[in-house]
Amino acid sequence: MIGNVGMSPAGTTAMLALPADHPGFHDPAYRARRAEIARVAEGFRPEAGPADVTYTAEEDEVWALVSGRLAEEHARHACADYRRTMARLGLPTERVPQLREVNQAVSALTGFAIQPVPGLVPARDFYGALGRRTFLSTQYVRHHSVPFYTPEPDIIHEIIGHAPALGSQALAEVYEAAGKASARTQDDAAHAFLSRVFWFTIEFGLVGEDGEDKAYGAGLLSSFGELQEYRSASVSPWDIVAMGTTDYDITTYQPRLFRAESFDSMTSDLMTFFTDYGDEWYRDMVAP
Repeated sequence: MIGNVGMSPAGTTAMLALPADHPGFHDPAYRARRAEIARVAEGFRPEAGPADVTYTAEEDEVWALVSGRLAEEHARHACADYRRTMARLGLPTERVPQLREVNQAVSALTGFAIQPVPGLVPARDFYGALGRRTFLSTQYVRHHSVPFYTPEPDIIHEIIGHAPALGSQALAEVYEAAGKASARTQDDAAHAFLSRVFWFTIEFGLVGEDGEDKAYGAGLLSSFGELQEYRSASVSPWDIVAMGTTDYDITTYQPRLFRAESFDSMTSDLMTFFTDYGDEWYRDMVAP
């Protein structure tokens, strides 16, 4: 959930501004609903925890449809660690889960917290929270007209994609290490390198498992379309420098992915990278 969200000077969103190609751009009711949910997040107080959103029947239907179809894909394409942790979380399938209940389930497993935000946040804010073992999550639901597509992270991406990783002991450590690496990285080019590595691993990573390429990245696991298409992508072997220097387009299915030999090697290598990473690492290994 890396980017920026436009807010009014008062800090609230009276009518959400969306880009012209967004599925909800011409739907004033959807835009007003997004603004309403954003106000719930703006009222977050750490001592109270995430406040509940009263989701509509239409929003619950979108969650039920997408989560059901994704569960079928996960049985075939998700790595074992993801499937185990998803089962332990016990997310509802018929309605949108409240961040409060997901936060309680994840915290019980790894101590990671989930905090609501109105929308996209600056990259350094996102990573900074990870370094404090806190994941910043949206609460809104994608537009009902295209339930299997969203141009930005919504609660389906956050919870189905990221929550099982936050509940995994191994991956929770990786998320925290990525956040701490960001805090050590002051050079903008070095930080962009870090973000690309995060993209090709935490968001769109593959691991070898049972003789196949299995998904562990949240962007893959929360997208029905990506799970249908990723076997057609060009899959490259694990290479941190290649990941960090490869550009990507968020508006298309990812044509290039990177594969680790195993889940254990992936988490070990990422922990080593994020623990060591900073401006000096970038200058020594990447910068001319």
